[in-house]
Amino acid sequence: MKATLQKMGAILNKRMGLIKALFIFSVLLFVITEVGKIAKEVSGAELATALASQSWWHLLSMVIIGIVAVTPMLTYDVMITKFLPNHYSTAYILKAGWITNTFTNIGGFGGVLGASLRANFYNKEATKKQIVFAISKIALFLVSGLSLYCMISLVLVYGFRIGGVYDSYWIWLVGGALYFPAIFIFTRLNDSEFFDGLTLNNVVRLLSGSFGEWTGCVLFFLLIGNFMGLPIDFAAVVPLFVIASVVGEVSMVPGGIGSFDVFMIFGLGAVGVSRPDAVAWLLFYRLFYYIIPFAIGLTLFVHDTGHRLNVRLEGLPKVALQRFAQIVLTLFLYLSGFTMLLMSTVPNFAYNNKLFLQVYPFTFFFINQASSIIMAFLLIGAALGTAGRVKKAFWPTVIILLVAILNTIRWLVVYDAISMKFIIFLVIILAFVAMSRHAYYRERLAFSWGQTLWVACVYVVTFVLYTIVGVYNAPQIHHRHAVPEALFFPSQKLWLFGVIGLVLAALILIAMYGYLARGHNDRLRLKLDAPRIKTLIKRFGGNEISHLAFLNDKFVYYYQVDGVDQLAFLYQQKADKLIVMGEPFGNQDYLQPALEQLMDDADSDGCSLVFYEINETLTMRLHEMGFDFIKTGEEGHVNLANFSLAGKRLRGERALMNKFTRDNYTFEVLQPPFSADVLGELRAVSDSWLHGETEKGFSLGFFDEVYLNQAPVAVVYSPEHQIVAFANLMPQGNDQVASIDLMRSSTDAPSGIMDTVFVHLFEDAREQGYTAFNMGMAPLAGVGVSRYSFIQEKIAHLIYEYGYQLYGFQGLRSYKEKYVTDWAPKYIAYRKRNSLIFTILQLLQVVNTRTKKHGEHRSILIPKWLQNVNHRD
Repeated sequence: MKATLQKMGAILNKRMGLIKALFIFSVLLFVITEVGKIAKEVSGAELATALASQSWWHLLSMVIIGIVAVTPMLTYDVMITKFLPNHYSTAYILKAGWITNTFTNIGGFGGVLGASLRANFYNKEATKKQIVFAISKIALFLVSGLSLYCMISLVLVYGFRIGGVYDSYWIWLVGGALYFPAIFIFTRLNDSEFFDGLTLNNVVRLLSGSFGEWTGCVLFFLLIGNFMGLPIDFAAVVPLFVIASVVGEVSMVPGGIGSFDVFMIFGLGAVGVSRPDAVAWLLFYRLFYYIIPFAIGLTLFVHDTGHRLNVRLEGLPKVALQRFAQIVLTLFLYLSGFTMLLMSTVPNFAYNNKLFLQVYPFTFFFINQASSIIMAFLLIGAALGTAGRVKKAFWPTVIILLVAILNTIRWLVVYDAISMKFIIFLVIILAFVAMSRHAYYRERLAFSWGQTLWVACVYVVTFVLYTIVGVYNAPQIHHRHAVPEALFFPSQKLWLFGVIGLVLAALILIAMYGYLARGHNDRLRLKLDAPRIKTLIKRFGGNEISHLAFLNDKFVYYYQVDGVDQLAFLYQQKADKLIVMGEPFGNQDYLQPALEQLMDDADSDGCSLVFYEINETLTMRLHEMGFDFIKTGEEGHVNLANFSLAGKRLRGERALMNKFTRDNYTFEVLQPPFSADVLGELRAVSDSWLHGETEKGFSLGFFDEVYLNQAPVAVVYSPEHQIVAFANLMPQGNDQVASIDLMRSSTDAPSGIMDTVFVHLFEDAREQGYTAFNMGMAPLAGVGVSRYSFIQEKIAHLIYEYGYQLYGFQGLRSYKEKYVTDWAPKYIAYRKRNSLIFTILQLLQVVNTRTKKHGEHRSILIPKWLQNVNHRD
């Protein structure tokens, strides 16, 4: 038998999580069932009539006093913690006590529910035996206070003849009066382990708590009768209440519902209370002592259960609930704004539309035309901030909603159209506002192109529609019978107010956007700090794009550990996108936390990330973090160990090298800093190469003296010792891969001069110990060649195949291919929820941004590929 019990105990311990879940589910099922029973017991019409008979002061008093009357029951939960080893905070005890006692009031089940709830709340660091003993000790004294009231009632009935009409129920009073003395003697004389801790002091505390509970019940019940103004002897009601309570306890019916009520209705009739007044009296008692405290307890229980579930599921339910509330609130704000716009611009159409009439009762109402339009756009502006989850949008949203609600209630009162459904609806909306509070976490709003486009469309369409309505409603118009009825407007004066409202609405929207978009994360939008970048590259090494930082045309984002820079990202912003150039450079051991922090900081700033020209490894890592991707081209690498001009493949380049040597063209690598004369010659070559075109930036270097002075420059001299071609080296902070950026020649340079530069650079890099040479990107190369490629990649492939006459994509790849031994794919990675079309357009704007030319501002133009060729593309 003992082995069987141990086996059962092991099974129970193993399934404890499931048992707890089933317990919580059963409690929730019980709550739903009991609420349904109460709803059937309490007639809505009778309750409404009873409530209408009382002043708001009496009703408020009953709510407060009913809550106070329940509080003595919390003594039981304070005492149970004294019988258990673990320490519980006062707030936790009060919460658990309120839930347990208010639930027990509604459905006691002979104390089973209360015992189960207490076992659930107080099981930390306590054995099952300790919990059972502690709960049982409390249960013994739950009705000890009622037993004392039985004694008091006996004295009132038989000593003072107060409530003598109930003397036939003496057996209930005597039986109840004997309970406490019997329990007290039994606990005093018994010295078993079960009664350990039941000192005289603790017994007095438990008795005081129980007596306080029943005193609260009796006094609150009498107070209700007094508020009702019933002309009876209230002292005579005390014995009746006690007898009915004993009957209710013995019946074990949850809350004594039925047995207590029937006994009280008949008993009150004996002291002159009419049946309707008795019913109303009991309704008030049930509502303010049972139902309202139970509703508070239910709220606490749901919150506690939700908190436990949230902890178990690592915060997911809370985030999901906040997100759901934020989405519902956003939709409501949009719907209200559009409904008010429709109602203000084309009222005839609105009021004759069935769908509008269904939505109309659940929106806001303003008497003035201009104020309706202004409020509509305010709601749309609040919706934009709420959809963007911007912190600064929360309180303006609350204020806008409160103004709209108060004005709507005033409007409904004026027109005697107020309804309880609408009030309940507004309460639910305010609840969603409260629940969504922590969903607002971003520091600012960054308008996406999509948001800008549709807000502009809404405003333009509204303005145009309103203008058309005004034209058709002008007194000078002829053939008014031909005008659609939907375009009729109440008056020209109202229409004019609407125009004023539209103008004000535009100004308000601009002001709201300025407010929501102000400020940014301190770690974002840092400009170039050259010593800081050099220190990072020297400590951890760079990569193929690290040298582009010195162009000072991009922002730099640093990831730090203990105040030390570990990684740096280069990026520019376009609308709500932070477009990151290539892979970050620095300590790659911190790549994952750096990406997560950058994503968090960008998200808090209202932006999303786009990574441009990144390798396959980083692309796959980002894909796991919620990014989608598209291939944009391939990067060519030359294996320097195997490079040679010998053989048939490069015999043309070998002939060129011999020709330039015979013609006295010389190659040299110049070290910075460069003199003004050298920079002047380099600029002359660059200007000759550009043919008057301005240069691109971001992914490409451009002619900048500060930038060129950061690294050596390889030059080719003519026989007259004039520079006719040059290429700036791009140090990557390692001794493995060499690369260049700008590679330009003058119009006077002979054909093939670029091949000479490349060959010399390959040989020079190999002599310095480099193993590979990065030839840069071949845009769109190898993109969409598979029949199973994505549609957007196939479109890119068509551009590659048929667009070479315009841009020379194939020519660029063919030129590099004669040297390249390995091609590495490059990708664009973007957030999956973002529009690919807008993302590519924004990326093209950034990539094709022209640099300043002689102090001019940059302009955004489509480039002429290969007319402004840099080595990287």
